Order: sequence, then C-alpha cells, then structure tokens
Amino acid sequence: MSGFRILVVEDEEPIRGFIRINLERNGFEVREAASGEEALNLMLETLPHLVVLDLKLPGMDGLEVCRILRQKYPQVAVLMLTARGQDMDRVKGLEMGADDYVVKPFNPLELVASVKAILRRVFPAADGVICYGDLSIFPAARQVKKGGKLLELTHREFDLLLFLARNPGRVFNRDELLDHVWGENYFGDPKTVDVYIRRLRAKLENGRANPGFIETVWGVGYRWRAE
Repeated sequence: MSGFRILVVEDEEPIRGFIRINLERNGFEVREAASGEEALNLMLETLPHLVVLDLKLPGMDGLEVCRILRQKYPQVAVLMLTARGQDMDRVKGLEMGADDYVVKPFNPLELVASVKAILRRVFPAADGVICYGDLSIFPAARQVKKGGKLLELTHREFDLLLFLARNPGRVFNRDELLDHVWGENYFGDPKTVDVYIRRLRAKLENGRANPGFIETVWGVGYRWRAE
C-alpha cells in the first residue's frame, strides 16, 4: 500500500516517532504534527489520505480537530488514538465522522492493520493505487481523484493517464503511445495523441499554462514527471 500520505497528530514525541517509524516501514509517507493547530496548518501542504489523530491534545483537542477536518476535508480518513476509559470521547469522535479508533497502549501491528483497513474502505482498490501529490489513480476501479474530488475521464483518457503514470520519467513519442494505449492495430492520425494530452492537462491542471504532471519534450514526445 505504498504511496499513501499520512499525517500523525500526537503531542508526545516518543509516541509520534514510534508511529511514524512503523508506518514508514510499511511504505507510507508520513508527516508529523505536535498539536491540532499545527496539523490544520499542514493539511494543504501535506494533502494526506489519512490522519492519525490523538484525541487528547494541548490547546485545540482532537475532537475539535476532527470536526474541522470533516468540514474542510471530507475526503480525508481519520483514525483516532484514545486512552483507556475515554469511551464517551470515542463515541463523540465517531459521531463527528472519524473512521475508526485505536486504544493506547497499542500494538504497532494493530495500528498498521487499522490504517490499511480504513484506506481499503475509503479508497477503492487501495492496494494498487498510484499517487502523485494530490492525484490518486485507482486502476482496478478505473477512477482518478485530485484533491479528493473524482475526475470525469473517458475510457481512452484514463488508459493514457494510467500508462504514463506507470512509466514516470520515460519519454514516449506519438507512435509509441498509440501502440501502447490505442493498440497496434490503430491506424488513425498520430496527432490524436496531442488532442488527448490537451484534454488530460485541462482536467488535471484546471487549464494552467504549465502542466505539472505531463511534460512535453519538444521534438520527441511526452513524459510523466518522475518527481
């Protein structure tokens, strides 16, 4: 399940580091926040798929952070961390929209299993997801989300996007893209590729002049940005 971004919000540094290490060992990209305020400030920068959120935070508590996350970032999953005896807080958190909870002290295997289970529920075909920044591609479900919003792509647009995203950094000319995406038996105009690239850029970049995902290599073809 590599490629998913997770924000860990925990005021106790040893626990926060312990969580980060175990998540990174399982292929997750992890950022940390020591308070609710810091977490909310990091949301637009990190664009996480899931937030691991301690309910007992200094200042703004986890319940308030959860409420704000659900209002501003409904596409982001939330896993609560609670202490024994915080039954009512767990109930409130779930009512506010948290996806699940783990009780401290916890086994790291339990935490990682909970994270993976949530991601499978929230993101279709999570095991095969391809992520670049705020763009998530779900091959099995043939879905693409950008900033948590589902993009409407045609069958051919999706195939072209998926092929490029699976081959980052490699340059393909028109004929190669036609062979791989349209099939070797396609004998249409090679400039068809240019039309589909323009369509994808318009949908992926909202019409920006400098596309961030698909680059033109002048005189050669196109490539998906590797970074």
